Amino acid sequence: MTLAELMDVDVTTVTRTPQKFSDSPSAVQVITGEGIRRSGASSIPEALRLAGNLHVAQKGSHTWAISARGFNTDLANKLLVLIDGRSVYTPLFSGVFWDQQDYLLEDIDRIEVVSGPGGTLWGANAVNGVINIITKSAKETQGLYLEGGGGSELRGFGAIRYGGAINSNVFFRVYGKYLNRDAAVFPNGDGAGDSWWMEQGGFRLDAEPSSQDRFTLQGDAYYNNKNLPTGGYSEANGNNVLGRWTRVFSDTSDFSLQMYYDRTHLRNDVPANDFAPAGVLREDLHTYDLDFQQRFYLGERNEIVWGLGYRFTRDIVDDAPALAFSRSRLDQHLYSGFIQDRVALLENVWLTLGTKIEHNDYTGFEYEPSGRLAWVPKDGHTLWGAISRAIRAPSRFDRDLRFPTPGAAPLVENLLVGGTNFQSETVIAYELGYRTRLADRVSGSISAFYNAYDNLRSTSSSPPPALFGLPLYFDNNLEGETYGFELSVQYQVLDWWRVQANYTLLKEDIRVKSGRTDFNNALNETADPEHQVGLRSSMDLPGNIELDLGLRWIDSFVFNDVGTPATVPDYFELDARIAWRPTRNVELSIVGQNLLHDHHLEYVISSPNPREEIERGVYARIAVQW
Repeated sequence: MTLAELMDVDVTTVTRTPQKFSDSPSAVQVITGEGIRRSGASSIPEALRLAGNLHVAQKGSHTWAISARGFNTDLANKLLVLIDGRSVYTPLFSGVFWDQQDYLLEDIDRIEVVSGPGGTLWGANAVNGVINIITKSAKETQGLYLEGGGGSELRGFGAIRYGGAINSNVFFRVYGKYLNRDAAVFPNGDGAGDSWWMEQGGFRLDAEPSSQDRFTLQGDAYYNNKNLPTGGYSEANGNNVLGRWTRVFSDTSDFSLQMYYDRTHLRNDVPANDFAPAGVLREDLHTYDLDFQQRFYLGERNEIVWGLGYRFTRDIVDDAPALAFSRSRLDQHLYSGFIQDRVALLENVWLTLGTKIEHNDYTGFEYEPSGRLAWVPKDGHTLWGAISRAIRAPSRFDRDLRFPTPGAAPLVENLLVGGTNFQSETVIAYELGYRTRLADRVSGSISAFYNAYDNLRSTSSSPPPALFGLPLYFDNNLEGETYGFELSVQYQVLDWWRVQANYTLLKEDIRVKSGRTDFNNALNETADPEHQVGLRSSMDLPGNIELDLGLRWIDSFVFNDVGTPATVPDYFELDARIAWRPTRNVELSIVGQNLLHDHHLEYVISSPNPREEIERGVYARIAVQW
């Protein structure tokens, strides 16, 4: 894909309607399917390292911390993730279990990564960004595809996919995949014991019975089994099915109706610690979601998009001694509606105004408005600005959590509990950006932001007459600001050589509100690198050989590990891939990951979880397409 073709790619995450990437009034980056293939990524989190506006850190063999514009942890809760319109957020902690999100990477068309609030269109938890993973249609994946390989860390993997046609208007595909990954290591080089394996399969059916109607039916099922560095194991399984009907009346008018069901089951050994004996935590989550959207023009200048949504979740948790919830079963209802108007003020100036209104069972009605202004002085140049409000709604972790006090007859029943009055976290975001194609061979973008947060989660002591200030409980005693900018440049040096560079600056000032308290003194809210640099080189060499290099530098940062600051040092790392196509249908490749160190630290999770480091890895791969 040339730079000009990339700038003309339609993105849908920013406005919920197809819009040229070059004209999009948002800090959006697009990871193409070709880019994923050439990166050598073997998982969705690895592919997300290609987005310069994300902080992607691997904590262990199967644990990741991913966020945009700060607030990163393995339980990050300010980033919304979608796969073909299906939200993979869990109401347990308002985040994503990344080890449960997998797909055949060959079938991903693109990943749209928006940094900045997206609540106006996508709702709660799209506070700092939206990741939208969009897969190819069944029509685009016809024939038989096979891949397999293995190496030092990615011990073994394989996948098969077959796509066919029922008739000239109905296409399908089915797939299955498997992987087995080695454990990470402790800082002394000993194995951390967190090896794991996963298997997944699925299908997709696309039909176009008429020029107006498009139908999609797709689903997946998976199972994974993970050893834990603290001992014991964890297993997860789940399945989902999604249906979508789109009717197109004209180039300017259409509607879509989408429904999906998603089930996940999690079983996790919770080790003994200073507070409680060992036990097993189990969770069963059932999600039913209905979404309607319509687009039309009102006059010649106003493009209206509006929609309604309903989501029902049933979450059932069997407690462990060291981790419990006040309610075993929780049913929740979420009602939502949004409207957006994109009006052409002038021939090359557009104003987009909209808001989303939601009603959840914790805090009632919430609103998330935004305004965006875009000026396109000439083709290939877009200057834009935005003001947005977004919220992070409470999760079960915030409201229902219980950490029991150790001992047979403790004076205080719990050490830490959820806050019964915990409210939504909020952000007001101010953004300004510029995207340009300077020439056929050079394109770039820069986005600056200033985010003002309120009601951030804190840990407070119970007031007198509570004994020893226990239990601690979650409250909304933090506030603060983050600001910075994101820079991305692509340069087609020669017809056979492309270079991409990214730089991100993030400043954070999170503090305790006047007259309030926080047990951690707000230290865990700023465990993010201030600087990130990425550089990628892709070469098409003679003899059908591809050479790809990816260098990244991540600044150091400090994590407050139960009162003890833990520093994650800055690091350079290099990934490399060399591939050869002996025929049009066969690709042989060797991939090296984290080549500069035997092992290195990327993130820290609070005790009792031990620190793990990520090893250098090399694997070989063969892919065949008929």
